[in-house]
Amino acid sequence: MLAMDGATPLLAPELADTMSGMNPENFAMLKEQEETHFWFRTRNRMICGLIERHFPRARSFLEIGCGNGAVLAAVARMRTWDRLMGSELHPSGLRHAQMRLGGKAEFVQMDARQIPVQGVFDLVGAFDVIEHIADDEVVLGQIRDALIPDGGTIITVPQHPALWSETDRVAHHQRRYRLGELEAKLERAGFEVVFSTSFVSLLLPLMMASRLISKLRPQSPGAHENEFAISPGMNRMLGMVTGAEVSLTLRGMRWPAGGSRVVLARKRV
Repeated sequence: MLAMDGATPLLAPELADTMSGMNPENFAMLKEQEETHFWFRTRNRMICGLIERHFPRARSFLEIGCGNGAVLAAVARMRTWDRLMGSELHPSGLRHAQMRLGGKAEFVQMDARQIPVQGVFDLVGAFDVIEHIADDEVVLGQIRDALIPDGGTIITVPQHPALWSETDRVAHHQRRYRLGELEAKLERAGFEVVFSTSFVSLLLPLMMASRLISKLRPQSPGAHENEFAISPGMNRMLGMVTGAEVSLTLRGMRWPAGGSRVVLARKRV
């Protein structure tokens, strides 16, 4: 039976705001970072630029695991959409997303392993979401079914198992993806990959050093929660570095290694 949370359909009420996939208490913390932190800002710019380049005619968009709606709000500003929808397992995230979008999108609480539509959307996105889900290939199959013929998907994930750290564990990640792993899973799910690259590549040495130090040096409880806490000056500097990387990526450059991966694929018909 369809339950309701205000005006938001609850399609998986038994999982709403449970510890499934992530800690729902983290949404408030993330909302404070999403407007200013370099990682969120440059990732949004890259996502929107790649959508513009590879899916210029898409007019309907579904985001899986939209959280607080930061990416969805950036996508909404790109063009005039016929339909924008954000889905999220946790209503605590959807409440922030609804406030952020101001009525520009529809929202639904649902389990990404059971998307209740077929052949509806031009484009489906999942941004640092499927690494939280054990059955990631089930989700990819559901994304394919939700797309129109020749529809597309854009997915970002954390990369390189060697970078696994306490931060991944606390974030309820199931995995960091190996090179080529996401592409192979997309192809098995019925997609043709059209663009794939690492990103956060120029900062990879810094990430590797940080992970090594965290493994060698005991950390106080809760230290992982301060990962986004950097000074304004450092935030600007790292933003300039990742901004330059994104500019090159949007010109077609593909990076062989990096902390994350972005893959765009089109549904095979």
